[in-house]
Amino acid sequence: MTRSLLFLVLLAPSISSAADPEASMERFLKPSDDDLRRKLSSLQYEVTQRCGTEPPFKNEYWDEHRPGLYVDVATGEPLFSSLDKFDSGTGWPSFKKPLDAAGVVEKREEDGRTEVRSKRGGSHLGHVFPDGPKPAGLRYCINSAALRFVPAERLEAEGYGKYAPLFARASKKETAVLAGGCFWGMEEILRKLPGVLETVVGYTGGTTEKPTYEQVKTGATGHAESIQVAFDPGKISYEELLGTFFRMHDPTTPDRQGNDVGTQYRSAIFYTSEAQKKTAETVFKKVEASKKWKRPLTTKIVKAGKFWPAEDAHQDYLQKHPGGYSCHFLRD
Repeated sequence: MTRSLLFLVLLAPSISSAADPEASMERFLKPSDDDLRRKLSSLQYEVTQRCGTEPPFKNEYWDEHRPGLYVDVATGEPLFSSLDKFDSGTGWPSFKKPLDAAGVVEKREEDGRTEVRSKRGGSHLGHVFPDGPKPAGLRYCINSAALRFVPAERLEAEGYGKYAPLFARASKKETAVLAGGCFWGMEEILRKLPGVLETVVGYTGGTTEKPTYEQVKTGATGHAESIQVAFDPGKISYEELLGTFFRMHDPTTPDRQGNDVGTQYRSAIFYTSEAQKKTAETVFKKVEASKKWKRPLTTKIVKAGKFWPAEDAHQDYLQKHPGGYSCHFLRD
């Protein structure tokens, strides 16, 4: 029997019972050791059953961006969602939280790390660290070999239909990446807009991997201080977001914003799709034609690349330090 056929045979009871949304999670039973040895690859077995670790950047899901669920490779138990996945720069799949906190078990190890296992299968998944995104500040660093990915469009067919609405709602989320001077002031204005779901300040547009604030401020990395904005296009359009962007900073001063001087303070729109590019070009022309700015616009419209979140001290800076430095305000 081939491995793929064996996998379907072993999973069939789970899929069948999953058709009933009220079915118990107890359907995700751990197979016998003999079945696991036949079903799993040598790496999957080593990781899940012997607490092994796969190499970073050379695994199946570290760079996976499709919407869907990540389930225990041994039992099929749902563990993590793509909605909580983020790029930590470590080379392993990283999640802000489990799909259900009750679905994983955490155990403190002698070396101080906290191991993460699936509750029903007891599979070793990886570790959780206190250096993740806010508000929880956790990073679940998980081995790809411990997971199987179920794309959102396959959830119904594979018995995970009750999770499908999660991804239907997520389709209303879009991301914008903007640069217009010191990111503290940009974030404070944009985060208050109706329809903005989340803001993260960081660095993009440069060449240095994992840049720090101390490196970026020299101008040598090529990065711009920028902000990543998650928004609901049903409540605020990308065009409206850009309208605010052009009002809150001076887009006519090359490599400068207020007292801040350097390429890291340049004005730029980093588009994430061709639709965003076209919208950005249209808004740029409208702003230029309005003559509200007496000098030519210097804003660059470029394709978005890697976005590196800034250090925690810079996130929500003006919320932590009311009255702190900012050169941003909304013009009429």
